[in-house]
Amino acid sequence: MTKSIGWELYRSFLAVLAEGSLSGAARALGLTQPTVGRHVSALEAALGQALFTRSQTGLLATEAALSLSAYAEAMQRSAAALERAAIGAGEGVSGTVRISASEVIAVHVLPPALARLRKAHPGLRLELVATNRVQDLLQREVDIAIRMTPPTQEALIARRVGDVALGLFARDDYLAEHGTPQRLADLSRHALIGFDAETPFLRAARQKFPAWAREAFSLRSDSDLAQWALVQAGCGIGIGQAALAARDSRLVRVLASECTFALETWVTMHEDLRGSPRCKAVFDALVDWLRAYTG
Repeated sequence: MTKSIGWELYRSFLAVLAEGSLSGAARALGLTQPTVGRHVSALEAALGQALFTRSQTGLLATEAALSLSAYAEAMQRSAAALERAAIGAGEGVSGTVRISASEVIAVHVLPPALARLRKAHPGLRLELVATNRVQDLLQREVDIAIRMTPPTQEALIARRVGDVALGLFARDDYLAEHGTPQRLADLSRHALIGFDAETPFLRAARQKFPAWAREAFSLRSDSDLAQWALVQAGCGIGIGQAALAARDSRLVRVLASECTFALETWVTMHEDLRGSPRCKAVFDALVDWLRAYTG
């Protein structure tokens, strides 16, 4: 390669990778199909490798394309972060701030805080990523992340806002029909709601609570939102946030002394965003909101 490759070629490459066809990528990017085709051909020529092969179902990525995808995605995240920074530069508390939080926090806890932020700063545009995956702040996947474990990366601003208390809950009519467990051993006679695929957090939690194992669950889901919905529907006994359960008068905590957990909760941001008025306003508001929630 005798010259640098333009970002637009990688952008079209990622779109074809995601959509599986030139026509789909063109629609996603708002370009013409021949333009996307030229971009892919130019990138293949510059790299000296075929990136896609044709099949009856569309374009299939080659091994070379798959090996390049992570680097191209990192470029895409950086481009998006650059765009957010450029749009908000010099505008005070306005522009776009991208926030990530766990499913439950994003859906059940943050919306009122974001509504208050938007009311105070109408120029803010907020992107909320509801995911239990830890988003990479150093790679600028998001601007601000709410994490349920202590941050380990350097170059981050982090504020510990408290502990989210967890416990076992069931709806009153489920307990009326099946009885309230008095000992951990009683759980074996109940419909338990839990995970399908195990995670490092769940493995660590089971050291304290060995009964919470996949084979013991009558209902399984890797979505915390789905698990909580099952608890609220009266399907059985499951783990939930105590502050969230307090909003539903029909939910009853069981085995409170035997089954108590706490999730450290942090609000984190890349230190390079310290001088951004919009990011600082959102960061401070989330810290205050979550301290009240965990308190």
